[in-house]
Amino acid sequence: MDTVRHRQTPGKGPSRGDRNRSLERGIDILRAFKPGADLLGNGELAERTGLARATVSRLAQTLVESGMLEHDRRQRAYRLAAPVLSLAHAMRSGSPILQVAGPLMRSEAEKRKINVGLAVADRGEMVYLESVRYSRRVSWRNVVAGQRVPMELTSLGRAWLSTASEEERRSLMDQFRERRRSGWRDLAREITCAIDSVRQQGYCWASWQPQVVALATPVVVVDRPVYVLNMSITGDVEAVEVVARLREPLIALADRLRTSIDSL
Repeated sequence: MDTVRHRQTPGKGPSRGDRNRSLERGIDILRAFKPGADLLGNGELAERTGLARATVSRLAQTLVESGMLEHDRRQRAYRLAAPVLSLAHAMRSGSPILQVAGPLMRSEAEKRKINVGLAVADRGEMVYLESVRYSRRVSWRNVVAGQRVPMELTSLGRAWLSTASEEERRSLMDQFRERRRSGWRDLAREITCAIDSVRQQGYCWASWQPQVVALATPVVVVDRPVYVLNMSITGDVEAVEVVARLREPLIALADRLRTSIDSL
């Protein structure tokens, strides 16, 4: 469908010689911190980034001096510092995308009593920009903004893969195979079927967590990242029922989001 065929063409980035390797490696150290990992020592950072311990030590000290990391001398480890949180807040509060997407997502979640999320790809994962969770207590909480989920297991990630170039997809599939050795053949088949579903029907679905069925579709706008919209229902509901209930609202909301983002 059009949303897939007209995926934006990424602009050419700086050549390898023009890129600042120290900056890239410093960002890799910041990326190494995941939820549940408060403190990381030089050895853990080296393992997660693939960098030499001496390089990690030097760059981590620079990040401490710049205020991005804190150093716990007693445990000889580092943690993310408050300015990292302020960057995330600045991104969320200043994003014109979220300003137009948030109200539309909230309205749809409230109307249909479902969960609605918007995410983008980051390497082999999807990062939620926004997630409106329906609560039977009529309380609204954006509980997973910034949360990462695996690309290969989720409807979000598989929908994004349908827009990727053959080279991008092949490289990512190699990564997935390395980290999902057990049962890879079945998983690869599921990913391929999901990509075909997006291209033929505009959406795919997955249920990678117990009692959660999610549908997703890409939202492609020229000169923007590829956003992926999902809708999900939590509870003891058959996948076929969820698909029948959400596929049309999902595509309709994606069209509204696409139009709103394109007008910015």
